[in-house]
Amino acid sequence: MRVNALTPQSLLASVFGFSDFRPGQEEVVRAVLAGRNTLAIMPTGGGKSLCFQLPALCREGVTVVISPLIALMRDQVRALRAAGVEAGALTSGNTDEETEDVFAALDAGRLRLLYMAPERLAGAATLGLLRRINTTLIAVDEAHCVSQWGHDFRPDYLRIGDLRRALGVPLAAFTATADEETRAEIVTRLFGGIAPETFLRGFDRPNIHLAFAPKDEPRAQILAFADARRGQSGIVYCASRAKTETLAAALREAGHAALAYHAGMEAQPRRDVEARFQQDDGLIVVATVAFGMGIDKPDIRWVAHADLPKSIESYYQEIGRAGRDGAPAETLTLYGADDIRLRRAQIDEGLAPADRKAADHARLNTLLGLAEATACRRQRLLAYFGEASEPCGNCDLCQTPPEVFDATEAVRKALSACLRTGESFGAGHLIDILTGSVTDKLHQRGHEALPTFGVGRDLTKAQWQSVFRQMQGHDLIRPDPERHGALVLTEAARPVLRNEARLSFRRDLVRRAKTAPVVRALVADEDAPLLSALKAKRRALAEAARAPAYIIFPDRTLIEMAEARPMTMDAMAQISGVGAKKLESYGAQFLEVIAGAAPEMHPARRKLAGSTAGALFDRLQAAQLDLARGTDGHGRYLNCTQSTLRQIAETRPRTLEQLAHVQGMGAAKTERFGAAFLAILAEG
Repeated sequence: MRVNALTPQSLLASVFGFSDFRPGQEEVVRAVLAGRNTLAIMPTGGGKSLCFQLPALCREGVTVVISPLIALMRDQVRALRAAGVEAGALTSGNTDEETEDVFAALDAGRLRLLYMAPERLAGAATLGLLRRINTTLIAVDEAHCVSQWGHDFRPDYLRIGDLRRALGVPLAAFTATADEETRAEIVTRLFGGIAPETFLRGFDRPNIHLAFAPKDEPRAQILAFADARRGQSGIVYCASRAKTETLAAALREAGHAALAYHAGMEAQPRRDVEARFQQDDGLIVVATVAFGMGIDKPDIRWVAHADLPKSIESYYQEIGRAGRDGAPAETLTLYGADDIRLRRAQIDEGLAPADRKAADHARLNTLLGLAEATACRRQRLLAYFGEASEPCGNCDLCQTPPEVFDATEAVRKALSACLRTGESFGAGHLIDILTGSVTDKLHQRGHEALPTFGVGRDLTKAQWQSVFRQMQGHDLIRPDPERHGALVLTEAARPVLRNEARLSFRRDLVRRAKTAPVVRALVADEDAPLLSALKAKRRALAEAARAPAYIIFPDRTLIEMAEARPMTMDAMAQISGVGAKKLESYGAQFLEVIAGAAPEMHPARRKLAGSTAGALFDRLQAAQLDLARGTDGHGRYLNCTQSTLRQIAETRPRTLEQLAHVQGMGAAKTERFGAAFLAILAEG
């Protein structure tokens, strides 16, 4: 592959206006320019895009850039064009005129960089187009999106490896968010398992101040944070679309320039928000996580999370959108019990296999550990990505060290309660045991007789919730997705139980829990994991049938299932909303979620499930088995079909003559079974 005479160093100055590379950039640029397959993990703001843009200008042919978001592509194309570089994007957000201009530039051989959404790779004409325009390099931005169980998975990223092989060109992949597991997945899926030249340039963003706070009137907390930074550009991330609208309105009422952004908006209004954010000073965008990936605005001074992010990777990526210019930037992340419940449910209701769900719960535990850390947050954050560091001096805990207490005894009590109940229950039931609260569920299981019953009365239920949350943050316990979220001990808990290790927890979090608001959930904490599992099954069935989820079962039916926990088809038939057809179609599948295995039942018997005729059927069948060879056990073998027994149970004949007229009976069977059957029917 020949390259142009222009050098990266000369173009860096003449096109982009930089006199020197940032740390780590030059080595990556030279590897890409030499045509070697390359994987670069660089911190947000570290200049990843330049590492494929510069080689694209030095090489012949077209560099195709696969990027996950329209906003990201439009930003980079706009910046390149402003720098005098011919670049274009083919996205669903293009106008007809924009698309025509891109194709005209390609046909004329002017375009050096072509940005494409991964979804376009599924088109039959894409491969032919890329061959025709002389594609000589593929660059993949946000390469972690190829991780199938990652927080930003894009299915069409899985096509990139095949595209690389079909074109026979080198590939350069870039991301700021990739732990060791994700890096291995990138190598497998993009590079066919053959390790590319890899550059790991560190994750630290020392200019960003890190802070977390438990939710305590969260709207007021966000407004106060924004007020202290009035006139500065910022992003507020929310977990729901509706919340972006209401919080943006509240900020506007407080005198801020603020706009909402979420995927439910039409394309043009979203584009308008993106454009305004790039152009206006001091604008606040209140958004779902779709906003900001790859946004090149260098002077975002703060990022706030109104809700707990999905994972530590999401958190790192989202706060990384602040301070890309290297100047000081600030962050605040709010979290509460409702956030944790939501994130647990999202994991449990997903379609990932059990081992992946367990890994995702562990990642959420890591984020909780960061939220409830007792020492430098940055040390903990970087340690997750495999980097060691000294205390940073630029996080809330370094600046105001929290008060801690020896939580070893409280934790041992909690772990003991977990073990003595077979690691089969969630925090709610275990807290009832520790505080000596007798509930119907606790009484039915005889748990008031446990040695741990009432040993934790020194803390309130809300305070125990804080202890259990901090235990999960220290990864001492994890929810088990295969057991509907029952808490199980990790290996890290064993030394604590054996009194070989001591634990320090934050006292301020336990104290604050005294006045923590109680969030009303659809079901009790004990039943929430099962409800999530039932919703996951409903979602899978609805997707397979291409039907709304409520067509399978409405929420109220699943709530009743989670609370009643039917173990048989008869019990399932008693659940409100489970009619005969739905019982036949879905009963066994939902029983399998609840009980672990659905009992076998003949279709004729299943039609009677939940009715008094069902119980009669069972007794008639038992009597038939006893008399199959007569009263002395030596007669000719006779039996009735399941359909015949069903008809008898439903019609309830009162005489031998009526019984003999039931289809499938006849004289011989009436003589053998008649008296016993009529006696059962008479008892009702």
